[in-house]
Amino acid sequence: MRIVLVGAGEVGYSVAKNLSSDGHNIIIIEDDEERAERAENSLDVMVVRGNGARPSVLAKAGVKEGLSDTDMLIACTNRDEVNLMACWIAKRMGVPHVIARAVGLEFTDNDGWAKDLGIDMLISPERSVAKEIEELLEVRAAIHANEIAGGRAGIYVFRIAQEAPIMGLSLIEVRRGNPDMIMLVVCIRRGDRSFVPKATDALQEGDLCYTMCYRSQVLKIERLFQPSRLKRLKRVFVVGAGKVGYQTTSRLISHIRGIDVRLIDEDRAKCEKLAGELPEAMVLCADGSDTEFLKAEGITEADGYVAATEHDETNLMLAVLAKTLGASKSIAVVRRSNYLGMTNHIPVDAIVNRNQTLADVITRSVRYPGSSRVLTVLEEISAEAVELTLQPDSPAVGKCLFELKMPPGSLIGLLERGEEMLIPTGGTKLMAGDKIVLFGTADVMELAMRPFGEDRA
Repeated sequence: MRIVLVGAGEVGYSVAKNLSSDGHNIIIIEDDEERAERAENSLDVMVVRGNGARPSVLAKAGVKEGLSDTDMLIACTNRDEVNLMACWIAKRMGVPHVIARAVGLEFTDNDGWAKDLGIDMLISPERSVAKEIEELLEVRAAIHANEIAGGRAGIYVFRIAQEAPIMGLSLIEVRRGNPDMIMLVVCIRRGDRSFVPKATDALQEGDLCYTMCYRSQVLKIERLFQPSRLKRLKRVFVVGAGKVGYQTTSRLISHIRGIDVRLIDEDRAKCEKLAGELPEAMVLCADGSDTEFLKAEGITEADGYVAATEHDETNLMLAVLAKTLGASKSIAVVRRSNYLGMTNHIPVDAIVNRNQTLADVITRSVRYPGSSRVLTVLEEISAEAVELTLQPDSPAVGKCLFELKMPPGSLIGLLERGEEMLIPTGGTKLMAGDKIVLFGTADVMELAMRPFGEDRA
């Protein structure tokens, strides 16, 4: 496809990198010279300098009335007026599909704005980030969490602790010892190597296990990986009263009865405003790095600490500080992807990249436009999880899994049939209407989808 991408910041650059590697013809519009040069020198793309909200600039990228051969326009700058105007103009010029990033949350509160502007997808990362943070706090041992199957199941990343009861066991032994658990380890990261495990592979201390399981069983499953981390969520500190901090606080007090959430920010006007909007939270105007203040507020007994200010380095420092003061789990919110691997080097339990979350959503919508939808892109292990709904004419209908001859590096993690959800075996026969979660490394996913009659864009 020919795709025009407005904005080459962290989000736009990541999307351009993913989609150009997929073989799409990418044209980037960027008015910042440094960002434009970075994209031009390191990506296989064409770059047009200028403001993507101006018709003359869009015309240079090939978006012009009656002459446009552009298949899609994606506007992902950090300015709503640019994104919305670029999409509106592109639609008028005949571009069939347009996607816009929304910085202001009011644009995604309902579907009206997107519909009125003719925008096919209007997305904001804050709600998705807050949802992931909530999952990470509730599932204490999880390093990464992502809901699938409408929230009935999830993909959780656990590290094997020394005291884990499954340490040293093969995956088939784990399954036999826990027959009532709907759980499948779909990938293991061991040191610098990632692989899709066989049933006979034994688990080792320190393994990062990417696990699909029932959401209702996740706390029982957590006990298998890190039994010492089990504890009900009672007190959480959230530092930074911006969009992510607000959304995280709102979700926690709405979903967890009796939770004590302390939202901290140095901006008094912002605190006074949020105190009225979030009456069930304790909003404190203070410095989130003040050790004495944190101790007085009970940081040593905190179950969670979320650093969600506007500065990556500050968030990493605050998360380390909270962990050293005794917080059970600390989470740092960042915008730059190069910080994601820091959990291996500093005492922080999880790092959530808000820009990567948005880039993943955009990448999914382009790669999987049909009856399939990608659930998560796991960049750190170059893997994807895709949900497929089997159509009546799918070549897989009526076949057992062993007949499909799935490529190495891929597997079916879960199968949803009506109200039933199960982990399929080689003898499971597929039926029309089945929803399956297909997991695979990025290099084999296209091949893995073919037996089901699906293609990646």
